[in-house]
Amino acid sequence: MSADSPVPLCVDLDGTLFLTDSCLESLLQLLKKAPWLIVVLPFWLLRGLAAFKHQVARRVPADACDWPANPEVLAFVRTARDQGRKIVLATAADQRIAAAAQERLNLFDEILASDGATNLSGPAKAAALVQRFGAKKFDYVGSCATDLPVWQAAQAAGVAGNNDELVVRVRQSTPVERVFSRPRAGWRDWAQALRVHQWSKNLLLLIPAMSAHQWADPTRLWPVLVGLAAFSLCASSVYLLNDLLDLESDRHHPSKQHRPLASGRIPLAAGLAAVPPLLGAAAVMAGCLGWKFAALFGVYYVVTLAYSLRLKQVPLLDVLALAGLYGLRVLAGGFAAHVPVTDWLIMFSIFLFLSLAFAKRSTEIRANRAAENDQLGGRGYRSGDAELVSSMGVASGYLSVLVLAMYISHPSVTLLYSRPQVLWLACPVLLYWISRVWLLVHRGAMDDDPIWFALRDGQSGIVVLLLAVIGFAAGPR
Repeated sequence: MSADSPVPLCVDLDGTLFLTDSCLESLLQLLKKAPWLIVVLPFWLLRGLAAFKHQVARRVPADACDWPANPEVLAFVRTARDQGRKIVLATAADQRIAAAAQERLNLFDEILASDGATNLSGPAKAAALVQRFGAKKFDYVGSCATDLPVWQAAQAAGVAGNNDELVVRVRQSTPVERVFSRPRAGWRDWAQALRVHQWSKNLLLLIPAMSAHQWADPTRLWPVLVGLAAFSLCASSVYLLNDLLDLESDRHHPSKQHRPLASGRIPLAAGLAAVPPLLGAAAVMAGCLGWKFAALFGVYYVVTLAYSLRLKQVPLLDVLALAGLYGLRVLAGGFAAHVPVTDWLIMFSIFLFLSLAFAKRSTEIRANRAAENDQLGGRGYRSGDAELVSSMGVASGYLSVLVLAMYISHPSVTLLYSRPQVLWLACPVLLYWISRVWLLVHRGAMDDDPIWFALRDGQSGIVVLLLAVIGFAAGPR
């Protein structure tokens, strides 16, 4: 398949020119905008795929500006266009989507797309191209097995993707003259998409057992570890769903645009397919830990889902929701270990995690301001809000230290420690760490996730070690 061949070059859109699925992109955007429409989707589907795509496309502004393209296919098509070859977009996507692709790329001399009545896929696409150009009188570049009838009718084939088996099948009927690769999703991409490093946040479930000095009791520790696994799998399912719903805003973010789903390294369908098994496994684990834990697990999932769908777009309410999710983890750890969670621990957790949530948002606002954007995409904050958000975060962090100081001075501490006065040393250590976090936020040197920063930061590790030494020196009973 040479770029200067005299026959028309017909190219598919989804998975070929673009590393994404335009219909799924539009559907996710629609459900984020109007979740209640999920009820009517089956009725649209009963009218056929073409009608379904049309109903989705007409309700969502078609914008292909930020969809990730396959650079190899795009370069080949542009070369063919520059050499005077006729370029035809032949796609099963709706006409609105095809028009948006043309507006972005300005490559095509002709467009054949689904029109609400005919789903231009497989045999229908092959018939349309044969009718337009004749059998074996066009070249075709596609990416999936649905295109086999089209390749059979083509003079030469180009196959996009990393599917060797598909290439073999295409060669049975048509010469394959070009194979275009696409970014492969390795285990690192999946680990990033599942946010495996974020599982460390679920270590908060251990805090109630540790604060009650019950961490060495296996009858309390093992249920907590099961709960930790349940929260981790649940969190990963929500992270995937969140990334699927946030594709548009992530692609405008300086660092999030490189996420596996936003960049196209992991196909959207694969990411969506991974959500149910992750959530199902998490729910089974949660159900094994009793109804209280299961109920709190359900609340955690609902709040997390609400955050992904709406709460994160509401200034201030978003950070309160984030802090609340941290607090729910602590409560869940108490239910799993069957130890009471004190009011002191709840208050301390709320203020500390609220400070970290503010740090996360302040870092994003400052990065957005550095990119000369006034509005933080998908969050509702403006560049001028950075100082106010920072002041609220610093205040929240210092309040957590105040709660710790009040706890140390409470008579109940003597029931847990023989030398409770030693615990006062924890206050300046924690003050230092919180102050340093906010100093780095102010300097723009903070990672956009403070928890991930703390895991990699050497000084944070020293702070944790000092706190552990102080706790041991206080003489736990």
